[in-house]
Amino acid sequence: MDTSTLKTIAYQLMQGNKGLLAMDESTATCNKRFQELGIPQTEEYRRKYRDLIVNAPGLEEYISGAILFDETIKQSTADGTLFIDILKHKGIIPGIKVDEGAIPMAGFPGEKITEGLDGLGDRLKNYYKMGARFAKWRAVITIGADIPSPTCIKANAYTLARYAMFCQEAGLVPIVEPEVVMDGDHSLQKCAEVTTEVIHALFNALYQHRVDLEGIILKPNMILPGENSPEKPGLDEVAEATIKCFLKTVPASVPGIAFLSGGQQAALASERLNRMHTRFGDVMPWVLTFSFSRAIQQPALELWKGNDDNIVAAQRALVHRAACNSAAKMGVYSADMETGPQ
Repeated sequence: MDTSTLKTIAYQLMQGNKGLLAMDESTATCNKRFQELGIPQTEEYRRKYRDLIVNAPGLEEYISGAILFDETIKQSTADGTLFIDILKHKGIIPGIKVDEGAIPMAGFPGEKITEGLDGLGDRLKNYYKMGARFAKWRAVITIGADIPSPTCIKANAYTLARYAMFCQEAGLVPIVEPEVVMDGDHSLQKCAEVTTEVIHALFNALYQHRVDLEGIILKPNMILPGENSPEKPGLDEVAEATIKCFLKTVPASVPGIAFLSGGQQAALASERLNRMHTRFGDVMPWVLTFSFSRAIQQPALELWKGNDDNIVAAQRALVHRAACNSAAKMGVYSADMETGPQ
């Protein structure tokens, strides 16, 4: 294991004003979003959409790495240029989603465990040969009556740690994503308690599996109430709860934390990230950035709608959202930026 190279890649992903673009939607998820907008749910339209993204002019000014799906890493432009080669030419490091999805956890109603460890070592070696230099694995933790259970938390932490070790042995930086989802009506305080427990369990498992913490990136949720909760916390409350949680749980040796957006509205996700930097930028020992999917892509997708005539407008909207989140990472985002391309 070349730990120095892993640390260099992790540093490059977290550099300057940049963040990550999560364009790793599974075929089913991508088709679902297409269906909502009346876009044909075919491989060719998925290819055209991803072509729009990777060729967006100026994307590389704000994005350091792009997480791809198995289908995407093998796809090309109409002239046969691989998407992964376009990203590398732009200086955007290619990554790959390697988990095989969350399934119901036997014996634990309402809870999930993520699959994909079988054959993972060989798959990672193949992705490395294709040009990927980091990977991602998502665990799903749901808050509800009597859940999450300690068993669910421990099992998902264990699989994340096994995945991370496989990645480092294959030369890929692992992004570990323990997502406490927004589903439900739980309070902000409950989210803080569960997320603290989950991240504690995760780093305990990573330590036990001899994962080099200087060669990973954490991709967590922000501390937020459930989407059905009547509680509507302000920016300061979310920022304080989130950073306090991370200061308690995330070792200073971790190079960076890259938030998932988790279904937040695009502008609100930017506002919250920005407030964390303006309030706590001088006390955070790790880089804090974004690894958004819908909070960057959705406005562009809604503009494109599968129509080639809308590609330029969609690309502008995509890069605009990336620029907003870049500004938030630097603590200089303002609502005035939202008057740009939509």
